[in-house]
Amino acid sequence: MLNIQGIMKQAQQMQRKMQETQAKLGQEVREGTSGGGAVKVVLNGKSEMQSINIDKSVLSSDDASMLEDLILVAYNDAHKKIDSMMEEGMKEATGGIGLGGLKLPF
Repeated sequence: MLNIQGIMKQAQQMQRKMQETQAKLGQEVREGTSGGGAVKVVLNGKSEMQSINIDKSVLSSDDASMLEDLILVAYNDAHKKIDSMMEEGMKEATGGIGLGGLKLPF
């Protein structure tokens, strides 16, 4: 027979561990780059942009759409790194139990 109280206690422990992991990972940062490092974007674990660095050589160009593309690519690069970090962190927090594609609140 299943021990419902034991299962509930384990679920609460896992939830607490996931919340702690989310808070910890929210403080981490990842950098994305594009244009061979001409554009760098830093995001925190909540995917909030912390900084952007644009090399002066890119600014001298009159092609605004190129700069826009470089910024988008750098942001997306950083965002993929954040997603990967979160996925690994949640696997660790849940002991490898899959959450069926469940996304974190941030």
